[in-house]
Amino acid sequence: MRKAFTALAVAAAVVASGGVADAKTFKWGFQTDTSSLDPHAHNVTFTLGFLGNVYEGLVRRDADLQFEPGLATKWENVEPTRWRFYLRQGVKFHNGNDFNADDVIFSYERTKNEDANLRGRVVGITDVVKVDDYTVDFITEKPNPIIYYEWDTWFMMDKEWSEANGATTPTNLSKGVESFAAHNSNGTGAFMIKERQTDVKTVLVPNPNWWDKPQHNLTEVIMTPIGQDATRVAALLSGEVDMVYPVPVQDIDRVNKNDGTSVLVGPELRTIFLYMDMFRDELLYSNVKGKNPFKDVRVRQAMYHAIDIEAIKKKIMRGLSDPSAIMISPKLFDKSEGFARLGYDRSKAKELLAEAGYPDGFETRMDCPNDRYVNDEQICQAIVSMLAKVGIKSTLVAEPKAKYFARIAPKGGSDYAFGLLGWTPGSFDSWNVLWNLLATPTPDMGRGLYNYSGYSNARVDELADLIGVETDKAKRDALIEEAFKISTEEVATIPLHQQALAWGKRDNIELKQRADNQFRFYYVNVK
Repeated sequence: MRKAFTALAVAAAVVASGGVADAKTFKWGFQTDTSSLDPHAHNVTFTLGFLGNVYEGLVRRDADLQFEPGLATKWENVEPTRWRFYLRQGVKFHNGNDFNADDVIFSYERTKNEDANLRGRVVGITDVVKVDDYTVDFITEKPNPIIYYEWDTWFMMDKEWSEANGATTPTNLSKGVESFAAHNSNGTGAFMIKERQTDVKTVLVPNPNWWDKPQHNLTEVIMTPIGQDATRVAALLSGEVDMVYPVPVQDIDRVNKNDGTSVLVGPELRTIFLYMDMFRDELLYSNVKGKNPFKDVRVRQAMYHAIDIEAIKKKIMRGLSDPSAIMISPKLFDKSEGFARLGYDRSKAKELLAEAGYPDGFETRMDCPNDRYVNDEQICQAIVSMLAKVGIKSTLVAEPKAKYFARIAPKGGSDYAFGLLGWTPGSFDSWNVLWNLLATPTPDMGRGLYNYSGYSNARVDELADLIGVETDKAKRDALIEEAFKISTEEVATIPLHQQALAWGKRDNIELKQRADNQFRFYYVNVK
């Protein structure tokens, strides 16, 4: 049945776009494949960005990241703990099924499943009530002024299709358990998946029945994972593909000087940082037995002082990074200027290690992805070298992100001592950072799901709760400032920098670059 549907849909797409003679195929390459087609499986930017072309949320963000209606046409806070969303009528899933309130309720129930990696999207919601076929009420435990801020990447699924195909529970990548939705799709978005070869290529075609007016002129999109930086850049320079990202910072000049290609550089909201195991009583992969050096704030401060962030910016990032003092981009928090990094000071680092009882340092291990963030492995290599100069000798384990993320996740055994991560708050709001990265891990609440340091401070937890319900901006900013001040003084994590976006494209390609590094095909035009 599915093959028949796909063939019909593709034929319809070609007719709607004007036929084969006017076909505009757009070919692009990213450093990895999407980790799954299941929209509730993995809370990472690339996967959600890719699936945002196929699935849709109740709200969406435009190219400037401003909210606009998505599958809901409007919404209102009808009571302090009740939000009402009015659904767009006439929307159909790719298989022709109608979108309605039952699909919203189903998507909510699926997302709050313990296997859903996106449970944070619905945390604090106690019920979803069907008012009529196109109106739903979200009931919250407490007033929540930002309930929908992350819903542009909380995608709606078809209840009927999911039940018919045994896809009512989400894919769990850590457990290696995949649902039917991991390899098949049925969204309401602007594009439909025509062909899927995991880790080889994915072919998409326009959805001829999309409710919105397309801004693109594409008839086909081919996404190819190209892991090697040199191969990815070569594919762009040769014209094998029309667009790639990321372009390694060391290759930007070469792409710009090549006839017919250029690099679109822009700021990114992602913060790159180090996390450290503070929850085990004995550190893994260390010669220190019976205790965990990272539990001592002086050790964490020593690591911070040992890192020369300006050298990383100059030599590894080629100037395309902004050193960070807190765990959110300064563009997203008005009081960020009140924070400063701990200075680069090897003597101070050694002094702190000696005070903590490690005058000769200690051995440990650093874990790092090598295909996720800009120059991630090179950054980790530099940090290993810098830490060694103050006595912290680290063995570096760098590996592809799929293996890395599965291993360091709690369900993968939290197999790490310390490592590198990046985070873009999906809501573009500090509460997201505090709740997910700095609040005490509390799995049944969906709190601290990505707090891999295991950092815990009761006041930070309290502040996260207060920030989540405070509607007065001045009061809210003051609460956020206090929370960041505490977690910064206690070195809950070590923020490194905000990296820059670098998208390489051929000159005949028009597109819009979003600062959240999500790529929407419906802004692409091939000239």
